[in-house]
Amino acid sequence: RASAARITAVIPYFGYARQDRKAEGREPITAKLVTDMLTTAGADRIVAVDLHSNQIQGFFDGPFDHLTAMPVLVEHLRGHLGSEVVVVAPDAGRIKAAERFSRVLGTDMASVYKRRGKGEISQVEALGVMGEVTGRCCVLVDDMIDTAATIVAAAERLKASGAAEVWAAATHAVFSGPAVDRLKNSVIDRIVVTDTLPLPADGQIDKVEVLPIAQIIADAIDAVFEDTSVSEIFGGENQS
Repeated sequence: RASAARITAVIPYFGYARQDRKAEGREPITAKLVTDMLTTAGADRIVAVDLHSNQIQGFFDGPFDHLTAMPVLVEHLRGHLGSEVVVVAPDAGRIKAAERFSRVLGTDMASVYKRRGKGEISQVEALGVMGEVTGRCCVLVDDMIDTAATIVAAAERLKASGAAEVWAAATHAVFSGPAVDRLKNSVIDRIVVTDTLPLPADGQIDKVEVLPIAQIIADAIDAVFEDTSVSEIFGGENQS
């Protein structure tokens, strides 16, 4: 209404990103609905951080800049971890992300394979570990910690497999339902997240550390309005 030439919606945490497909019959694809609402509201471009599914970018007809918090997380991990580190994917869906982290950090990689139960509160059983973790510091990497079922189950399996220490690194601290209690009582030694979402009051526990990503978003906005490459900010790692 104020005659803006163009409108860019900056959405650090893109809500409903996990509803990007029909897992069962009659389920809505809510991520598509969100992009449709943004289009109707007048958004010409979207900027988001670490989408749960890359294909969400295809739901929007205009430019969609997908940022990653990996540089912030990697810098922090480098400054606080020793040499005996292995990056771990908590499930099969995060293997590509774990590969990126391990490549940038120069570490080995492992993965946990799991079985998810059905129910109102998600239950996850970690069945085993692929990779060498005995006596090493394991860093579980994920895009978000929601109910914490997956990350906690993976951490327990890693400790049972001989890991000396377990860290968790994730972009989005959703912390819904039983997440905080699960994390408090878990074997995870340190949890590193970013401020794409405000941390709930009960989530401000000693083992949780929040990193700012304002500079990444500021650099992306500058690139958007200067019509330069957003991907160059991340060395192309945001396209993986």
